[in-house]
Amino acid sequence: MTVTIIGIGLIGGSAAIDLRKRGFAATILGVDNDKINANAALSLGLVDEICTLEESVKRSDLVIISTPANATLTLLPKILDIAGNKTVITDVSSTKFEICQKVKNHINRGRFVASHPMAGTEFSGPWAATSGLFDGRGAILCDTDQSDKEALYLIQKMYETLNMRIIYMTSSSHDTHAAYVSHISHISSFALALTVLEKEQDEKNIFDMASGGFDSTVRLAKSSSDMWVPVFLQNKENVLTVLRTYIDKLREFETLIETEEGEKIKSLIESSNKIRRVLNCNKN
Repeated sequence: MTVTIIGIGLIGGSAAIDLRKRGFAATILGVDNDKINANAALSLGLVDEICTLEESVKRSDLVIISTPANATLTLLPKILDIAGNKTVITDVSSTKFEICQKVKNHINRGRFVASHPMAGTEFSGPWAATSGLFDGRGAILCDTDQSDKEALYLIQKMYETLNMRIIYMTSSSHDTHAAYVSHISHISSFALALTVLEKEQDEKNIFDMASGGFDSTVRLAKSSSDMWVPVFLQNKENVLTVLRTYIDKLREFETLIETEEGEKIKSLIESSNKIRRVLNCNKN
């Protein structure tokens, strides 16, 4: 099978490694507007060739769009135009509804399977690509009733090769849930990093005191702005809803700390501890 990966960064590059190593892909073509990334992907052996968009789509059995969400929104209709009814296309964007709406009436809509592998790190670029990134993680497939059975089967097979658990939902539900479990986590991390950096101007020793807890909380603040700005804007309504709820909870802690209501603070913390049970149940 010949696979094209458009956007050869962490996700696209990691997929390339394991799809080749596990026998899913015989030839991997790369498309990337960034010449440095393209050359790096070639020299690292992530792809066999760097091609133009049109050439790669015409030569491929499968095209994986691994670009920021705003670029995916622009690229997907063009790729469906080129692909005709032969090539299968999927994307890995963190938003799904607007992308699915964009092509819902396209004549080749059935060749597209909207997907979101719930995996990643705070790093970006082809140098960040690693084997095993997707193992044991969830892969969400959206609006599958609009995809051809053969196209859906191929994408299911791809994610099974990557050792992922496949989850099905509508694109609208995906964006709602993603706002709560992913998008707000990044906003929280960005905000905390900005808070500490502002304070650090006066207190140079603050980072000497940073522990593992701080590192894990701000880890996501290293993430790419090119990726996350389009996500926040495409999923604006859901992100704003969860952000306002989060701000309300912060204000509740602020009020209780200010009024020194220890028992109520204790109650809030113990209520939050229930998340362990939820997470453990989902892992099992």
